[in-house]
Amino acid sequence: MQETPSRRFVWLLTLACGLTVANLYYTQPLLHAISESFGVSEASTGAIVTATQLGYAVALVLIVPLGDIVRRRPLVCGLLIADAAALALSAAAPNVTVLLIAATVVGVTSVVVQVLVPFAAGVAPDESRNRVIGMLLSGMLLGVLLSRTFAGLVSQALSWRAVYALAGVFMLLAAAVLYRLLGDRAPDLKLTYRKQMRAIVSVAAAEPVLRRRAFIGACIYAAFNCFWTTAAFLLAGDPYDFDQGAIGVFGLVGVAGALTTNLAGRYLTAARQSMLSGLMLSALVLSFLALGGGGTSLFLLIIGVLVMDAAVQGVHLLNQSVIYALSPKARARLTAVYMTSYFIGGALGSAIGSAAYNAAGWGGACAAGGGLSLLALAVWALRSRGTAEGPRHPEPAAPVAGSGTPAVPAGNSETLQR
Repeated sequence: MQETPSRRFVWLLTLACGLTVANLYYTQPLLHAISESFGVSEASTGAIVTATQLGYAVALVLIVPLGDIVRRRPLVCGLLIADAAALALSAAAPNVTVLLIAATVVGVTSVVVQVLVPFAAGVAPDESRNRVIGMLLSGMLLGVLLSRTFAGLVSQALSWRAVYALAGVFMLLAAAVLYRLLGDRAPDLKLTYRKQMRAIVSVAAAEPVLRRRAFIGACIYAAFNCFWTTAAFLLAGDPYDFDQGAIGVFGLVGVAGALTTNLAGRYLTAARQSMLSGLMLSALVLSFLALGGGGTSLFLLIIGVLVMDAAVQGVHLLNQSVIYALSPKARARLTAVYMTSYFIGGALGSAIGSAAYNAAGWGGACAAGGGLSLLALAVWALRSRGTAEGPRHPEPAAPVAGSGTPAVPAGNSETLQR
């Protein structure tokens, strides 16, 4: 019987994931300060967020698949050290162009969290897997939310450059901790990088559940970024006139979403996955109605953020719970497909949100986010009637070195279970 990971092991992985994923979001509350520092438009600084997300999406395709086929310790620690170097470059950037380049590298190297999540899912036994995944996702959500608070407060007290400098130090510390924590574990699969990449294409083509969940993930993360990319502009102007510290503290509003994700991980069962997905997607659509009223009402803005963050993270957990059941021996492949779609959606959401805000103000940004949420709900609602999501085929054995193309699920994973 597979042994449940110790609480210390899970907590340290959770902390590492939270600190690393925060690198993707420090810039959002700093956009106003960066635009003033370099004397450029807010639209120009918004491109920094997009560059980070696109770098992350590229790494999901090219780097995350390595998680199945190479030793994780050198992969994880090497990425964290490179991440620290890119953050140091961000802190010293003389202009927006250099900051854009550094932001792209930060996005690429911060993908280490998507190596750690399937690793944690693999070492946890079936009965505690959802709890472990929920724990890591809660840590990542706290990293997202607290990154904005941290960035706002540090920027207010010191400067926006200090935020990146301290983040670089955090990455070096995370590398040191994970070097000891991960140990010298053998890779899950013995095959070449080329075969692994072919297998990713095969699993994406063969699994309609994976494709649908990936599209839903892209839509919800696009909606999420529509809000958070433009929230700093709203809060810095009338009627709020928040300074950088206050904008950062506002990020704490969504912390309840992290608690929701952790609870969902504890009580989630396969029978409830579809129903909960529909309920949370409906709540996400409604949250943007409240956020639209948040242009003049702080109360509505807070309510909208609470519901939006909880719904996005809840659906994200449900998506991952569904896809990780499809092929337990090759979770890095599934992660690569799902998370690539997720972060491409996030990058597009940042760009769509900035464009909508520039064209139609806060109402336009909320309309864009609400439309993307509605699209995700429609895709969920159009699933086949009377079907459930889960693996249909028995798990193939991991291929051995020198074997042919690695086994992937043949056919789709839709089950006809009532």
